[in-house]
Amino acid sequence: QVQLLESGGGLVQAGGSLRLSCAASGRTTSAYTMTWFRPAPGKEREFVATNVWSGGGTDYADSVKGRFTISRDNAKNTLYLQMDNLKPEDTAVYYCAAAPFSPVMSISSPNTYNYWGQGTQVTVSS
Repeated sequence: QVQLLESGGGLVQAGGSLRLSCAASGRTTSAYTMTWFRPAPGKEREFVATNVWSGGGTDYADSVKGRFTISRDNAKNTLYLQMDNLKPEDTAVYYCAAAPFSPVMSISSPNTYNYWGQGTQVTVSS
């Protein structure tokens, strides 16, 4: 009943920037945790960044701290990922995921999330 649609991916040179968007529709709420994932070696999905919920905090993978910024516009039901100083190792399909917030949820685990977008491709050239 919740649909997520990612956009904003593309081809960029190392050091460049992209802004990803995840538009939510259906029975969405500001009390949903929304998180970005990408494939990684040995993992189907690697945690990238999260907005715990509209009144909560944010968290980032160590590999993107200081370069990526996650934000949320509740009025537009849209999650954003501002990616600056991109590196070739950031190349991946980026997925948006959502789940109702719970204080006991594991925000970095893909198994936590029951709603997923189809992904948007980010390619960073050297």
